[in-house]
Order: sequence, then structure tokens, then C-alpha cells
Amino acid sequence: MSLQECIPLESPDSPEPADVALPPWRETLLHAQAGLWQQVRTAGPQARVELSPRASCVLGDALQWLAMLPAGSIHAVVTDPPYGLIEYEDKDHAKLRAGRGGVWRIPPSFDGARRQPLPRFTVLGKADIASLCDFFAAFATGLLRVLVPGGHVFMAANPLLSSLAFTALQQAGLEKRGEIIRLVQTLRGGDRPKGAETEFAEISVMARSCWEPWGIFRKPCDGTVAENLRRWGTGGLRRLPGGEPFKDVIPCSPTRGREREIAPHPSLKPQRFLRQVVRASLPLGIGIIYDPFAGSGSTLAAAEALGYLAIGTERDAGYFALVRQAFDALSQLPVTER
Repeated sequence: MSLQECIPLESPDSPEPADVALPPWRETLLHAQAGLWQQVRTAGPQARVELSPRASCVLGDALQWLAMLPAGSIHAVVTDPPYGLIEYEDKDHAKLRAGRGGVWRIPPSFDGARRQPLPRFTVLGKADIASLCDFFAAFATGLLRVLVPGGHVFMAANPLLSSLAFTALQQAGLEKRGEIIRLVQTLRGGDRPKGAETEFAEISVMARSCWEPWGIFRKPCDGTVAENLRRWGTGGLRRLPGGEPFKDVIPCSPTRGREREIAPHPSLKPQRFLRQVVRASLPLGIGIIYDPFAGSGSTLAAAEALGYLAIGTERDAGYFALVRQAFDALSQLPVTER
């Protein structure tokens, strides 16, 4: 197990030593954070739930809510968006919940284990791809406005669609700062030709997926990184406990066991992965994290475990209810639990 996979959680509210004076810029950042948090958590007329003094979730569409936020009010974004959009449209999600699939592939049970449904992104047509590009362009434009200079965006994707989504963010004006490669073996790919499995027993239609890309983007800094850190608290990535740099390869197996029981969402990302990304997103541990597609609230729970301020939006009423139900248990889940 890598160091990055099993980092211990720091006590988020540990006070500074009594004999160490805070630099003036840090006091200014903390004061600004308090004011922004009040604005962000009350923005818009949508229904919302206060999950804790540090976490809130809004029932509403991400693009609509982004338009209601004050400019320069978010310090980092960590999110797992609907890669193909259509898999979370009402008609296909209703089929998923009814066990009929639709665009979702519902794998058969194997050795008594029931495997999780997976969206079939290969069914996207030209119109779907054009809609995907338009959506992420609008999404990136909204993020660029609400992020402070130097604010980072960590966005999950998959190998089939990452180039489209990532290019849209770059074209909107966000700087690409690399990718996190989450080493995880899923059920995507590797299958024999459908209906001719025996005839073509030595053939895979596509490579079996063993990794998940997360794009890293940044709003351009205001001056040098050091100047931006003093003024906005952003611009870099927080190092690991002990001083090692945050790394762009993170081994992390699929979400299983107790965690999935707590939050039965089809795209649930494990806390042992999310807490690493969320921690890195605020270099000084100061600021507000936003998850536009909150799902089961896993990003909000990771921020809560680290003592960060976080807010999310979720437009599906069922998943919004799941956020309320799962938040406390997810935020308190030991990161070593499999």
C-alpha cells in the first residue's frame, strides 16, 4: 500500500502553537473565508440542507446555481460529473432504478456477487457528443467566474471521454495542470464480441480499463504563485503529511463493503481516495470547496473529515436525500475501511 493511499488524517482544527504568530496575510485569508462562506451557503433560492457548520448541499442544477454565486467565491472544485450526460437523464436513470438498464449496462452476477451497473459511453452519438462539449464549455465558463485566482479544479473522467471534457475546460480559459491517474480495475472493456463470444474467444472488443483519469485545472494566478497564495490562499497543491509532494498516481480499488452500504450511488468514489484529493486542493487548508455534482455527498464528507468548508449541488431529489442520509457516516468512516 502506497504512502498516499494510507495517509493519516490530521486534526483539522489543531490550533497554532501559542508562541507562533500568524502572518498578517493568513489572518486576512481566514477573515475573508468567513465572509465568503456566509455568502456562498445562502446564495440562490433553492432548497438546501445544512449538513454541519462546515458543509451544505443545495437541491438544484449546477449551472443555474453557479450563475447565482458571487464572482471569486470558490477556492477549489472536486467533482465527478456525468461523463456522458445522458446516463443521468430522467428516462435512463428511471430505467436504472427499475433494474432495466437503458443506457446503463447491468452486469450479471458472478460467483454470487452482484456487480454494479455501468453506463455504456460507447452508445453516444454525434448529437450526444456535441451536447457533452457544449455542457462542459458552459460549466467551465461558470467555474472560471466563481473561482478565485489560482483556484484548482479536480474533475473525474474516463478514458473514452476525458479528451472532450478536458479540452472544453481548457478552451474556456482554465489551465491544465496535469492529471491524477487513479489505478482501479473496473468492469469496463475486455469483453468478447457480443453474441459471438465462443467464435471469437481470443478477442477483446476494447482494452480492459485499469485506470481512471482526473483532470487537474487551475484558474490563472494573480501574479506569482507566492503572491497568489498570500492574497487568495490558492495557486498550489498541499503537500502530503511529512512534506512529500502530492503525487499524480494513486492506487485505489473500487468502493466496496460498508461504504457502499452507507451510500448506494452508482458512481460512488471511496473516501480513501477523495480525502487525498480534497486535502491537496486547498494548499493552506483555507477556503471553500465546491462539488457541482454532489451525488451521495462523498466529496462533502471528505471535506468534513478534513475540517474544510464545502458546499455541493445535486439536482436529483433522490440523491439529495441520500446526501442527508449518508453524510455523517461517510465523514466518520475510517480511511482504511475496505
